[in-house]
Amino acid sequence: METQQFLSSVLSQRGPSALPYSEDTKWLIRQHLVALTSAYPSLDPKTATFTHNDGRSVNLLQAEGTIPVSFQSVTYNIPIIIWLMESYPRHAPCVYVNPTRDMIIKRPHPHVNPSGLVSIPYLQNWIYPSSTLVELARNLSLHFGRDPPLYSQRRPNPNPSPNFNPYGPTHAPAAAAYTRPAIPPPRSYPASPYGAAAAAAVAAQTEDPSEVFKRNAVNKLVEMVHGEVVSMRKTREAEMEGMFNAQSVLRYREDQLRKAVKEMHDEKEGLEQQLQMVLMNADILESWLRENEAKVRSFGEGVDVDDAFECMDALSKQMMDCTAADLAIEDAVYALDKAAQEGAVPFDLYLRNVRLLSREQFLHRATATKVRAAQMQTQVANMAARISHYGGDPDALPRVRA
Repeated sequence: METQQFLSSVLSQRGPSALPYSEDTKWLIRQHLVALTSAYPSLDPKTATFTHNDGRSVNLLQAEGTIPVSFQSVTYNIPIIIWLMESYPRHAPCVYVNPTRDMIIKRPHPHVNPSGLVSIPYLQNWIYPSSTLVELARNLSLHFGRDPPLYSQRRPNPNPSPNFNPYGPTHAPAAAAYTRPAIPPPRSYPASPYGAAAAAAVAAQTEDPSEVFKRNAVNKLVEMVHGEVVSMRKTREAEMEGMFNAQSVLRYREDQLRKAVKEMHDEKEGLEQQLQMVLMNADILESWLRENEAKVRSFGEGVDVDDAFECMDALSKQMMDCTAADLAIEDAVYALDKAAQEGAVPFDLYLRNVRLLSREQFLHRATATKVRAAQMQTQVANMAARISHYGGDPDALPRVRA
């Protein structure tokens, strides 16, 4: 609980004291460290200042402590520091072994350089977001169990040539209680006064050749299997990348098809409305043709135009009368104008007649406007009735204003 509270506090800080991690990865960083401390309670998360090779200093998270290692059926504790760099977890952390005063780094070592920097395949093949700190610690324990990176030096020895015991039981427990200032690990470690040849000679005296052969064979098999797994994983990742690309293309096509279907649906609705209007107009025309064909048959060949066309209702007759009167007055005013220009009509008589005709024309035009509004209202009502008959929506018709 204290670890979770500590991580929540430091990762939620803002401003100059905020840790240099991306906001979208802080939750994952917290989960990685919580899982690591749950699996390895000897590793303690904290913040410390890390100095880069270019001299830059930055405040970072680290996990400092020990990890258990099984070497020759005996469990030892290896002191390490795991630094979470600014780009974590998208990139691998930086791991150092942290030897105490009575320990020295083995030279040469396949996974640890003289400064203590650790390089194992799991770090080199770090994959975001599947790689975790727990798996990293397990891989460190596995590799260090095959080939320990540290040796303990026994102080009281009159022989000028010191004896080396890999992780002697008398020194291993002391490593779990070591203390270290909160500063970055040194980038260069002082050279050991004892050469690799002496360490190899002591190890050869204490190890059974059959055990050495067996361990080397197991290491070789593990490396081969690891190489096969890495190759298989890269192949599967390439296949997954191709599938993701295909999925994105299919999603794009799905969006395009949905848009096309929607456009076709809208066009279908528009065509259905136009079809309803065409059917209504065809119905009106057919009714008119039936009525007029009956009139033609009744009148025979001598059909008068005025008798062929008659108003269908009182509003139409009133509209025709108002329009005829309006046009007649327009012609009368035009004739008066010509007569006044030619001097056939006195000017005062011309003005009096024009005023009277204009007043009468205004009344006819006002009446025609009201009749037209009433006709439009009647037409809308008839269209609504026809639309209901053909299965349409009468509310879609426009409202008519008087």
